Amino acid sequence: MLEKGSSLFKFPGNLIVLVPETRSLMEILGIDIGGSGIKGAIVDVDLGVMLTDRYRIPTPSPATPDEVTSTVAEIVKYFNWKGITGCGFPAVVKKDVALTAANIDNSWIGVNVAEMISSKTGCPTHVSNDVDAAGWAEMNHGAGKEVPGVVLILALGTGIGSSLFIDGRQVPNTELGHIIMHGNIAEKYAANSVREKKELSWKKWGKRLDQYLNYVESILHPDLIILGGGVSKHHQEFFPYLNCRADLVPAKLRNHAGIVGAACSAKNLEQQIDSTSGLSR
Repeated sequence: MLEKGSSLFKFPGNLIVLVPETRSLMEILGIDIGGSGIKGAIVDVDLGVMLTDRYRIPTPSPATPDEVTSTVAEIVKYFNWKGITGCGFPAVVKKDVALTAANIDNSWIGVNVAEMISSKTGCPTHVSNDVDAAGWAEMNHGAGKEVPGVVLILALGTGIGSSLFIDGRQVPNTELGHIIMHGNIAEKYAANSVREKKELSWKKWGKRLDQYLNYVESILHPDLIILGGGVSKHHQEFFPYLNCRADLVPAKLRNHAGIVGAACSAKNLEQQIDSTSGLSR
């Protein structure tokens, strides 16, 4: 029997959670799991804006399933959150299962990420590729809004994450930071972490990034490229060294896109579940 003022929600792994009606459906906790930090905030998923300051905890090393999910649980506890949670995860993700491990421990491969986080936090959880989540936010609430054609979003951080849209439809799990350049994956040559580690000037790093962008352009021929990640707030320092055929703009949501997109993706899952599970508000 339901408690008065509550509803049942069924999520992956047959997890059924009682969610208080006092928690607005417009509000979802978004969590961005990155190679250097795990960040979260409460998001208004209709407006695509963060309602709280983000809370960040360094990514544990090694970033094993138990350590990462424990860190996610700390963020959930910090916000005293009891409802739906959306997580962006640095891996190819299909049906909530991690198929790769980029900048996290290889023991994640084959793990149902949503089930593991849900079991640790008690919150129904949806998981998507971290940059796919960020890309969704930029296309719906940021620099890519209402832009037709081929749009490529790149997140420059610990690695290089990618999200690709064709006439507003997402092509998931592209992982374009892993194409081969100079005998290694491209993010080992042109990610922002490389600039920081090697103490490269903006000009030297910009030229590396330009090589990467020209390579990607030769494959996809995008109409618009959106550069995101924390370094995008310094875009005026390195944009002068980039020579792209496509239009090039910094991300509007910048380093918050992953959090906003993760939350919004969870809203989409909630709508699917409401229409198919028979458990509704």
